[in-house]
Amino acid sequence: MKPVIFGIAGPSLTPDERAFFADVEPAGYILFRRNIVDRAQVRALTDSLRTLSGRADLPILIDQEGGRVARMGPPEWPAFPAGPAFAALYQRAPMSAIQAMRANGQALGLMLAEVGITVDCAPIVDVAQPDTTEAIACRAYGSDPMQVAALGRAMLEGLAAGGVVGVVKHMPGHGRAVVDSHHLLPTVTASAEELAVDLEPFRTLAHATMGMTSHIVFEAWDRERPATLSPTVIADVIRGAIGFDGLLMTDDIDMKALSGTAGEKAAGAIAAGCDLVLDCWARMDEMMDIAARLGPIAASARARLDRAMASVGAPQGDVDEQIARRDAFLALA
Repeated sequence: MKPVIFGIAGPSLTPDERAFFADVEPAGYILFRRNIVDRAQVRALTDSLRTLSGRADLPILIDQEGGRVARMGPPEWPAFPAGPAFAALYQRAPMSAIQAMRANGQALGLMLAEVGITVDCAPIVDVAQPDTTEAIACRAYGSDPMQVAALGRAMLEGLAAGGVVGVVKHMPGHGRAVVDSHHLLPTVTASAEELAVDLEPFRTLAHATMGMTSHIVFEAWDRERPATLSPTVIADVIRGAIGFDGLLMTDDIDMKALSGTAGEKAAGAIAAGCDLVLDCWARMDEMMDIAARLGPIAASARARLDRAMASVGAPQGDVDEQIARRDAFLALA
């Protein structure tokens, strides 16, 4: 097995993809809108991926936060609110906001589990700042670390009740970035003391079984390399100060914050201490480059992956009931 999660080009596997994936054995897959048509099609796709891998616990990921970050949506599936809706309610009624977020996460989990998706790249627990890039601000759970952690925990619990694993992101914090790492490399000049605020929600949720890095240079810790490629940030901050011992995957290595070839970036991330590389765009030449540069998954990474997927329980509850419960709470705001 290679320590990489690959994207897929369309709504079903092509013959070339099938042959390549069978040979490479990636750790998992991630789905995007280009892979989504309707319930029957998505279920057929996820079933085909599990049959190809021979692994019932194959992680199949999606970014389904709510708001603008949603790969599945109307009319086939309901729209879900983004983080700021829950943050607004928290300001008036914290316990109601937590209950709303838990119901929201459970509804999301049930919706994903129905079509064979087992990992949701949520919650986002970056602490927002006044000048946070809009790419994060429109999704964030607020600017108070305790609030962010409480809502993040509720999302993780809800997803688990729905039969899905959550991914805590973006370690060690994306809230101080003032540019979008999809397009540019953010640099954060805050001191280590100031950054303690950013770490708080991640420390509270350090028990999570999956986490994702950020493509950001933190000058207080490593002036030369973004977190994804920094052995210092991964060992001393994410594994050390935060205390996270779950499966650590990169954010998409195709994002323009990182430079170099796909294979160079992937190898650099694994060398820095990431467990898995996330490569989303299903470009065969880039996937071949990555596969050629990566060795087998490390024993420690495989153990973390197995532990995370073993945490997936049977889905519990009804989607419509959980949405109605969420909306009753959100109406209080």
